Amino acid sequence: MDMAVVPSSATGGRRVPGVRGTGGPPRRLSREDWITGALEAIAAGGLAAVAVEPVAARLGATKGSFYWHFANREELLTAALLVWEQRGTAEVIDELEAIADPALRLRALFARAFGATVTGSVEAALLADAPSPLVAPVLERVTQRRLEYLERIYSALGQPAPQARGRAVLAYTTYLGLFSLRRAAPTAVTEKGLSAALEQFLASPPEAGGTPSEE
Repeated sequence: MDMAVVPSSATGGRRVPGVRGTGGPPRRLSREDWITGALEAIAAGGLAAVAVEPVAARLGATKGSFYWHFANREELLTAALLVWEQRGTAEVIDELEAIADPALRLRALFARAFGATVTGSVEAALLADAPSPLVAPVLERVTQRRLEYLERIYSALGQPAPQARGRAVLAYTTYLGLFSLRRAAPTAVTEKGLSAALEQFLASPPEAGGTPSEE
């Protein structure tokens, strides 16, 4: 097993598992590296794709590096899902709040959401594993927060509450459907086609009372 030595001030003199060498000194993998590797594995193959050996191979690492940061696979999955929730929802909302105009905020949100290939692919994969006790509460929180945020934007655009909620549900369903379609048939939607569809979706700002409400 290849090991990387880090300063004793950080580890008490212990040797930390790292990446297999390729001629130079091995780079020590961080907890964040493993989380990123897990999210990429989920995007590619769902929850089942997250196993220690395949993710280690993806990262070019040893299994010893994994156990330095995580006790088991479940701990890695829990950490990865929390990071996905934070990066793909909380941080995005915080950034968008800096845009005062709700129409521009909505456009920025859609442009970011439909362009977020990894985040959207992770979500499409997680939907297939929604019954999992690890996945279900995270998906519930993410879905509710995103719908509430979309509803707030549509309300700021002048939509009455029922119509704002209906618009939010329609927009979010479109988002989920797109990434599910891309997962099922990767060539069905080209980048050009996606851009055109997004422009059509944004072309006519909703008028107050002009959209169906959620039943």
